[in-house]
Amino acid sequence: MSLDHSEAPAAEPLVPLHCLRAAEPGPPVRSELLTGTPVWVASRHADVRQVLTDPRLDRASLHGPGAPALTPYPNLLDDPDAILNLDGVDHQRLRRTVQRAFTPRAIARWRPWVASVVEDLLNDLTDSGRPADLVASFSRPLPVAVISRLMGLDGVDLRRLEYWSDHALSASAHEPHEVQQAMREFGAFGAELVAERRKNPGEDLVSSLVQAADEGGEVTERQVVTLVIGLVVAGHETTMTSLGNALVYLLTEARPQWEQLAAGEAQAAAAAEQLLRTIPLGDQGVLPGLLRRAVQEVEIGGVTIAAGSVVAADQFAANLDPDAFPAEGVDLFAPLPASSLTFGAGPHHCLGAWLARMELELALHRLARRLPGLRLTVEPQDIDWRRGLLTRSPQSLPATW
Repeated sequence: MSLDHSEAPAAEPLVPLHCLRAAEPGPPVRSELLTGTPVWVASRHADVRQVLTDPRLDRASLHGPGAPALTPYPNLLDDPDAILNLDGVDHQRLRRTVQRAFTPRAIARWRPWVASVVEDLLNDLTDSGRPADLVASFSRPLPVAVISRLMGLDGVDLRRLEYWSDHALSASAHEPHEVQQAMREFGAFGAELVAERRKNPGEDLVSSLVQAADEGGEVTERQVVTLVIGLVVAGHETTMTSLGNALVYLLTEARPQWEQLAAGEAQAAAAAEQLLRTIPLGDQGVLPGLLRRAVQEVEIGGVTIAAGSVVAADQFAANLDPDAFPAEGVDLFAPLPASSLTFGAGPHHCLGAWLARMELELALHRLARRLPGLRLTVEPQDIDWRRGLLTRSPQSLPATW
């Protein structure tokens, strides 16, 4: 269920995310979270990578006893049982139950089927005639179809899943009690799903997670349930956001490169990496980056960070650091000279990175091949954006060809 802005007061126009200016990379600087909690913000590529990989900075202590207030908006990311908020042995144990399904080799086996989903959506898009909404007809249903198939969610009310996901990543879009109620409902759905797959296992990811957890005997039921609903959210929300924002860029500022995406999957793969590197998922208005907490004193970029301090890894700035990437602009089809930090680094590197890459690559290549004359029918300043979430993407994207 999408957010309904029909009765909301007129909001200030937002610029597309590819137009946002990143912070100038430099040594870590002191800042504050919206709650007033002090935070060190790292922005250089090398420093951000250290924040994400150094064992002296962790996630669990951000949500343990005496933890500082991180955001005034409760959401799924605050759950201490979420895989994102576990470290060390606990994190490795839970990650082992799922990571085999997301290796490059495992994802490659899904490629023909994902390509067929893309083609089916394109058939529906072209058959329905012009103009069309690229969000409703393409960027939203593609990742939903993929994660639903992967997790065996055929027949589930997808609008309800979307409603829960909106609340799971809510910032200012919903009242705290609304988020809490939605998360209770989402958790109940996850618990029922886990119980059903334990009773009637299949070939889907949820069944394999339950089996691995039961065989190991060291992962709690709550951790399994939280992992399942987290995968539902991550599996469609972030890919939908990346694809929608990529289309805004490609059909406006980068329109001359659009038809080159049709040349081959290799070109689309290179472009996908560049787009993931240079277009953030959100405005960073709520959080300045991925958060960690120093469990002991640590030096980052020449700055001493005291134990107990909160540190933010500004991936957006790091991905544009001229010491790691060319400063003269984005060549969509050039290989990356350094690793992008969009999916993080270290133990918490995004499990679904390879799946997201493949979906974006196939979607862009086949859409450009099928519709080389695709163009937006709305000016960038008039795009209707999904607001009040940790991510930001077009609510709708009217286009013709």
